[in-house]
Amino acid sequence: MGTVKDHDFYNSVSHFAHVINHINTGIWEVDVNTNEVKWSDGFYKLLGYEPNEIECSAGYFFEHLLYHEDRAAFAKAINGLTGDHTSTVQVRLSTKNEGYQWFENISKRCDDTMCCSLHGAIININAYKLQEAHSAQKDLLFKEMGRIAKVAVWELEISTMKLQLSKEAYDIFGLNNPVKLNIDEAISFFEPLHRDAAANAIENATKNGKPFDLELQFRTARNKVTWLRFKAIPFIDNFGKCIKLTGILQDINHAKKREMALKADLSLSADQNRRLQNFAYIVSHNLRSHTGNLKFMVNLFNQPDADMEREEIFEHIRSISDSLNTTVEHLEEVVKIQAEITKDKKIVEFEPLFKNIISALNHNINEADAKIEFDFTKCPEINYIPAYMESILQNLLTNSLKYKADKRKPHIKCHTYNKNRHDWLIFEDNGMGIDLEKHGNSIFGMYETFHQNKDAKGIGLFITRNQVESLGGAIKLESTVDVGTKFTIRLN
Repeated sequence: MGTVKDHDFYNSVSHFAHVINHINTGIWEVDVNTNEVKWSDGFYKLLGYEPNEIECSAGYFFEHLLYHEDRAAFAKAINGLTGDHTSTVQVRLSTKNEGYQWFENISKRCDDTMCCSLHGAIININAYKLQEAHSAQKDLLFKEMGRIAKVAVWELEISTMKLQLSKEAYDIFGLNNPVKLNIDEAISFFEPLHRDAAANAIENATKNGKPFDLELQFRTARNKVTWLRFKAIPFIDNFGKCIKLTGILQDINHAKKREMALKADLSLSADQNRRLQNFAYIVSHNLRSHTGNLKFMVNLFNQPDADMEREEIFEHIRSISDSLNTTVEHLEEVVKIQAEITKDKKIVEFEPLFKNIISALNHNINEADAKIEFDFTKCPEINYIPAYMESILQNLLTNSLKYKADKRKPHIKCHTYNKNRHDWLIFEDNGMGIDLEKHGNSIFGMYETFHQNKDAKGIGLFITRNQVESLGGAIKLESTVDVGTKFTIRLN
């Protein structure tokens, strides 16, 4: 008959077994000497079985329960056990109704005088593993989307001013190795014109908690200039202080160039439409004036009492006809500008072309005793319509000679340069100059003249402006009476 102590011990063991079987954990034990295997009720339950519903043996476990790709890892975990060390391994086990699920096994070896055994516990971690796989898949998807969209993540810790960049950010910077950059070094990659905007946005975000979203030009470590979207959101603590900036860098170069090209096309279309309206007005006004005068003279010529005056009237008709013909020729020149836009551009060298024009106007230059200086070394050539460039240079040089000052010899200067990816032409003289306060709004108008010069037609500058603007350029004039005139022309 058992003693009270034996009874208490039995009750304690039973209670312990009951607890073990209800904590969602499976206990197992293997006698190393006899190879006998024991599984707790909880072990069966985790796999969806009733106790003893399946064979409790090492062979059955390895052949029917343990996923074949996890057998080597499980065997290595339990065979390498020594002393008081434990090992942990994650494996897939076949369940009765849910297929293979993930379990974590913790094993320990027990060596004493009575026996030598391996024992362990398994817990179901399938939900955790699925979440882990889902997170990894989302992370992979996020990274792949970032790679495709050329989006990179950056973060600035305000207390330490430590800057962290994602791998995609280093790709955008053009850096092969993830070198450590501080925020000032990162900002220095932005182009000079946009660097202050980036620095001010960072400062405003850190001091005032203001988010920003900018489109700026950026020069990579490989010297490639590109457009970036630079965006950040500040994180504010309970005291309203910014503790961190998190943002993105996105390569928007292709989209930005398309947008700029579209704006340029729209601007060009607007300019062309404005010129067309102006042209229509000129045609209407000038031709109506000529035809009205011509009609009046013809009616006068046909009057019975005009016999004595018919010769004089006919001379007026002839004069009106000549004037009408000149106007039509001028209008043809304007129409020709629009027609030649479709012609192919070619590389035009400034110096040979300008020398040819000087040679053609040599008589006028010698007659005026003009001094002409030119320097095309900073921009020796341009992709342009040759006829346009010849016309522009010839008109400017002809005007400088035609409107020279009376009290000094003409001094004409012409040079080109490249700045901000544009080609510029500067043409200046020391001639009569123009009163811009009086004539500034009509300076490039058709038939606008500003001096009492019998050769003035008022068509040259009108044509020059139309030629420049038709190719996306712009022309600006600075002038002072009796000092001279300067044309600044952005050619593209």
